[in-house]
Amino acid sequence: MPQGYWGMVVSLTLYTWLWRLILPLVLVRLWWRGRLQPAYRQRIGERLGLGRAPRAQIWIHAVSVGEVQAAEPLIRWLLDTAAISPILVTTTTPTGAERLRLLFANRVSHRYLPFDLPETGARFLDQVQPRLVLIMETELWPNLLVELKRRAIPVALVNARLSERSARGYRRLGRFIAEPLGSLALIAAQSPADAERFIALGAPRDRVQVIGNLKFDRNEPPNLAQDMQHIQALWGDRRPVWVAASTHEGEEEQVLAAHRHLLAHYPHALLVLVPRHPERFDRVAQLSERLGFQVVRHTQGRSPAAQETVYLGDTMGELPTLLAAADLAFIGGSLVPKGGHNPLEAAGAGVPVLIGPHTFNVSAIVQSLVAAGACVQVTDGSSLAPALEGLFADPQRLVRMGAAGRELVRRNRGALDQLIAALGPWLADCSRGVH
Repeated sequence: MPQGYWGMVVSLTLYTWLWRLILPLVLVRLWWRGRLQPAYRQRIGERLGLGRAPRAQIWIHAVSVGEVQAAEPLIRWLLDTAAISPILVTTTTPTGAERLRLLFANRVSHRYLPFDLPETGARFLDQVQPRLVLIMETELWPNLLVELKRRAIPVALVNARLSERSARGYRRLGRFIAEPLGSLALIAAQSPADAERFIALGAPRDRVQVIGNLKFDRNEPPNLAQDMQHIQALWGDRRPVWVAASTHEGEEEQVLAAHRHLLAHYPHALLVLVPRHPERFDRVAQLSERLGFQVVRHTQGRSPAAQETVYLGDTMGELPTLLAAADLAFIGGSLVPKGGHNPLEAAGAGVPVLIGPHTFNVSAIVQSLVAAGACVQVTDGSSLAPALEGLFADPQRLVRMGAAGRELVRRNRGALDQLIAALGPWLADCSRGVH
C-alpha cells in the first residue's frame, strides 16, 4: 500500500463516524434555522440522499448565492452553446437555490447536496449518474470524492480559490486533504497564488491551471438599463444614494452610524440597505427604526419621502439593479470577519466601491480594484463615514472610480474561454453521451 494509506483510512473512518454522531445536531440546526427561513425545513430528504434525483450529464455543486452567480456564465455556455443537458445544480443553502431559480427557471434541475456520508453519496450518485462533476470554488467532501473516484467519474474544482487563512487550516489535515486533492482531474484556479496554495497542500502540479475568475465573465441582466432607470426615478434624481450590499449581523449598526454622519452633511442622502440573508429583512428594518431612521421597503413599491432616509432592499435577485442605480456601493461582509462579498457586480456597472478590512474571500479582486483606483478600502466602521463624505464631496472622483472599475472588469474577462478549453475532453464526452 502507498505510504500513508492506512492513516488516510483511519482518518476517513473517524471523519465518517463523527458525521454520524453530529447528524442529529445538524438536522436540529436546520429545523432551528427554519423558524426564520422555512425553506431550511423543506426537502430535508434530499440532504439524506432520499427521494428521486434526476439524471444529468453534468452535475455542478455551488454552495450558495456567490457560487451560483460565479457558475452562471458556465451554465449558460453549457446550455446555449454546447447544448449539453440535462444539468443538475446542487446547493447547500435555500438562498442559493432561489438565486438559481431566478437565473434559470426550469432549464436546470436543483437538489440540495447530500450530507457527506458514504451511503447518502452513493444513493445520490446511483440516481444522477453524471459523466462530469464540477465543484465551484472550494468544497471538498472526502466521502463524496472517494465515491466519485471509485466510480471513475471525473471531478474538476472550478473557479478554485484558497485564501492563505484557509490554507493554514487545511495544512493541519495533512494527507486527509492531500488525498482528495489528488483525486481531482482538474483544479482551475482563479490566480497563481491560489494555484500554488493548492499545490502546496498536495494537488498534482500538472492538474492545476490558472484560468482567472469567472465572476469577471458575468453578463449584465438583460433589462438592467431599463430597471435601473425605473429605480432611479423612484428614488428621485436629487438625492445622493449609496447601497450597503450583502450586510451581516453586527454590520448594519456600523453602516447606519456612517449614514447618520453623512446625513449631517447631505440631509437628503438615501441609504439602500440590502441584508445578505432574507430571514433578516424584518430585523434590520426594526433595527433601523429603533435607531431613529424612517424606513421604506422596496416591496412597498413607492418612492421614499424626504424624511425616509433608509430604503430596505427586501427582495431576492434585484441587487444588481439596486447597485447599478446607486452613486456609490459599500460591499458587506467586510466590516465583520466574514471575508467580504463580490464587489465586481458594482464595479462592472461603473459604480465606485467601498469595502471594509475583512476581505480574505475576495482579496485579489479588492487589491486589483484598489490599485486601479476603483475602490476605497476602509480600516473599520468609524472610517466608513469620513470616506463616504469625502467621496460624495468629489463627484469627479466618483466618475473616475466608476470608469476605472468598469474598465478593470472588461479587461479581465476571458476566464470562461480558458475553462472551456481546459475541460475540453470531458465536455466532448458529455456532448456524445446520452442518458
